[in-house]
Amino acid sequence: MRRLGRALLVGVAATAVALFGSPATAAPAASTLATNYVALGDSYASGTGAGSYGTSGSCYRSANAYAPRWASAHGAALTFAACSGAKTADVLNTQVNSLSTATNLVTVSIGGNDAGFSDVMITCTTGSDSSCVNAVNQARTFAQTTLPGRLDSVYQTIRNRAPNARVVVMGYPRLLSASSCWWFSSTKRNAVNSASDLLSGITAERAAANGVTYEDVRDNFAGHEVCTGSPWINGIVWSNLTESYHPNASGHGNGYLPALTGVTG
Repeated sequence: MRRLGRALLVGVAATAVALFGSPATAAPAASTLATNYVALGDSYASGTGAGSYGTSGSCYRSANAYAPRWASAHGAALTFAACSGAKTADVLNTQVNSLSTATNLVTVSIGGNDAGFSDVMITCTTGSDSSCVNAVNQARTFAQTTLPGRLDSVYQTIRNRAPNARVVVMGYPRLLSASSCWWFSSTKRNAVNSASDLLSGITAERAAANGVTYEDVRDNFAGHEVCTGSPWINGIVWSNLTESYHPNASGHGNGYLPALTGVTG
């Protein structure tokens, strides 16, 4: 009976879309979500920085990431396709193959690597104020001109491949404390955080335009950035530099997981 009820809910939602043409009505009710969950995206989705990577190799898929935690708490069958270093092209060319009409929840975090924020953080960590600002400005230009179209392609493809799914776009946190960080000047901190805010705004705008849910996590991480007393984001991790400037296990458990739970039930 429970399966029948779920099927009826999905059928009603699909009929409503056909009749009224509103993409917002395509998402099934929260009670239908806890079955087939596909997690897509980059290192912030895979859990790079949170440890416990198992046999995922260079994808750095962590058992402490928000996706497996949510799946475990809700009894969901998880396909964990997110991979460290992924760009929008990787989602479109490979990761979306995990989607189907049976998928009823999708999360995705993508766009930062397209805009080159990994290189930005290297430059801002090792270079001068001016080189950091120049790198940030290049990333900002890309984010404003090229990234919107790439995000549109990702969100549209997800909706086409998983027409019965609720799609939740998970945002990026601000990385740096606004107050102090000994290896980041105020100029660098302001530049990096302003770029994070720009990326969040663009991502939220494109998610809304494509009828998918955007979940802003910046407030969740506020007070727990790099250089705070209880950071949920790694600083420089000398033993594995790939983990630098990524949410740790606490960040996924206390920053990302409540955000996802809040929009899925």
